Amino acid sequence: MQMEFPFAEFEPSELELGRKLFAGETDFLKGVVAMNGLPPADRIEVCFAGRSNVGKSSLINALTGRKGLARASNTPGRTQEINFFTLGTERYLVDLPGYGYANAPVKVVEKWQRLLKSYLAGRQNLRRAFVLIDARHGVKAVDEEILSLLDATAVTFQAVLTKADKVKAAERERVLAQVRTALSKHPAAFPEIVLTSSEKGDGIDTLRAIIATLP
Repeated sequence: MQMEFPFAEFEPSELELGRKLFAGETDFLKGVVAMNGLPPADRIEVCFAGRSNVGKSSLINALTGRKGLARASNTPGRTQEINFFTLGTERYLVDLPGYGYANAPVKVVEKWQRLLKSYLAGRQNLRRAFVLIDARHGVKAVDEEILSLLDATAVTFQAVLTKADKVKAAERERVLAQVRTALSKHPAAFPEIVLTSSEKGDGIDTLRAIIATLP
């Protein structure tokens, strides 16, 4: 039997918790290129993963209400570090290097992959990974690599569909069916999907509430 992946829904009180959390101070802390550069694991941490140009930076900026907090770029592979942002005094938001980049040198890609694997396997305070999937395309082969890595490292991940406003309703249902089928094969997948648009603000309140209510 295929596992169900409904949309995430929250009570008004939980949405308010998310609003309050993200209404506070959010700052860039540091970019990390090696495990020994990680900040202390002294607070709840969530990370954002996704192939290049899926809209990670735009989503982080929409969540925090800070347009220039995470740098968006049309150049694949620009995010070459693990970027840490403080969210108040009790959370870290973490922007992982984009994957699926075609133009980066092989040695650079291998270095990023090693760092990514080490981070996911060794970060005990990491509560959830948000894997961003382009709502126009669904899960691609390159996404399967990160999903399998998250399974292997036992990191719970949640699918976040980006750019939902770019897709007509009928096509969105087709893509959602494909995503749900793909997720059903991964034991680390959290059983709710978040549908977002950074441009229109869709799903932003829901994602804030998820992060605010993580134990």
